[in-house]
Amino acid sequence: MFRDRTEAGYLLVPHVEHLKGTQVVVVAIPRGGLPIGAILAKALEAPLDIALTKKIGHPLNKEYAIGAVSLDQLVLSKPEGVSQDYLDAETRRLRASLRERFDQFYRTKAPADWKGKTVLVTDDGIATGNTLRVTVALIAESAPKAIVIAIPVAPRGAVEKLEAMPEVQEVICLETPYDFYAVGQFYEDFRPVSDSEAIQIFESGSPQPGVAARAGS
Repeated sequence: MFRDRTEAGYLLVPHVEHLKGTQVVVVAIPRGGLPIGAILAKALEAPLDIALTKKIGHPLNKEYAIGAVSLDQLVLSKPEGVSQDYLDAETRRLRASLRERFDQFYRTKAPADWKGKTVLVTDDGIATGNTLRVTVALIAESAPKAIVIAIPVAPRGAVEKLEAMPEVQEVICLETPYDFYAVGQFYEDFRPVSDSEAIQIFESGSPQPGVAARAGS
């Protein structure tokens, strides 16, 4: 059980310190991954960036990811029985939403260059891992040197699926509980991170809006 995202981030720091001094970019999944990403980036003296992606849900079950889009990339798992019209419409809709988020987050800084870098992907936890897997596939299109995932909590099965991805070099997960229902059950404080809070964290590099980041735990 973690007190909050800030504590989870500091607990992850010792497990990623082997990346310090390398060409690494910390990529957080907004919004919940940003408090953790800010801590890791500060500890590694690395740039903080975000993964602006959206999953494409199956038309009969929106929670089941059949692909993902970024502003300029598309990854699909070749779903059977899904029309091209549906995929085209969802891609347009999701990219319009991503463009809005891009304009919100990149007001004062430019996206980091991931090519040839170790991309350290983080979030506050994962449930199925479906969305993160397609996000990893999109990141791989940017030709990074390596992709490392660091998360506080996930079910063992989801971690194993990530470990099986050829694009992923390492998965760091602090807790893999057996009785897993939702990420929030492993936090005492799992309040949603608002858009304004996420943007402040991203722009300032502080794990909490208006609070100077500590050097370590």
